[in-house]
Amino acid sequence: MRPLLLAATLAGLSTLSAQGFAQPVTPPGEIRRLVVEAMQSDIRTDEERARDRNRQAPQILDFFRLRPDMRVIEILPFSGWYTKILAPILQDDGKLYVTHPSPTFYSDAFIPVASLPGLEDVEEIAWNAPPPADGNPFFAPGLWDAEPVDLVLTFRNYHNFAVDARMAVNESVFDVLKPGGLYGIVDHTRRHMEPDNSENGRRMDPVLVIREVQAAGFELVDYSEVLRRPDDELRYEVGRPSVTGNSDRFTLLFRRPES
Repeated sequence: MRPLLLAATLAGLSTLSAQGFAQPVTPPGEIRRLVVEAMQSDIRTDEERARDRNRQAPQILDFFRLRPDMRVIEILPFSGWYTKILAPILQDDGKLYVTHPSPTFYSDAFIPVASLPGLEDVEEIAWNAPPPADGNPFFAPGLWDAEPVDLVLTFRNYHNFAVDARMAVNESVFDVLKPGGLYGIVDHTRRHMEPDNSENGRRMDPVLVIREVQAAGFELVDYSEVLRRPDDELRYEVGRPSVTGNSDRFTLLFRRPES
């Protein structure tokens, strides 16, 4: 699905007009400034910095309506690329939580991150579900033990879960959000309604994502084309050298209704 068709489809699926959506507002440009400042931290590696231009964190976190006073959950932080940016922004007036299936290689990868300077206040929330016998690391969560939060984020992870697990993740997010709370998803784009094949396992049809998240009770707020890459043919595995760092990615924002 290419940009104009996708835009029309997303607009048609949205149930929430911009005029009807209200959130406290951070001064224009402030979040982008704070993100850029956090990106200068010494705890970030050269490899992480090399991805800054591709991932566009200032624009993405601004689009997700991040504020320094929010309570935020990051799902599957892995080695903490976004965690290292979010934590300094939320350190004084907000709170950052992370959650991931555990014990898995995802949770193991986060262990050294948790001890880095400036991340001491990041709190890990238990996934609250036992690992399956087959060893699949992307299993469905239980409900998360946390006070209601303002924002839940996941970056390039939604595709990892099978449909039942995705629905469980969405239900857990809905349960932990405050009424009016926000849910942001970034992932690699798959062609609309394309069946599974050997190349698209780490891609998701954005229209399918919208329908699944809406089925959990959410409203679609907005979508961004910041990470759109028109030269990605949507044909190849995102790990291929010709695609890595240049995959087309969708960026979707949802809201738990006020009532």
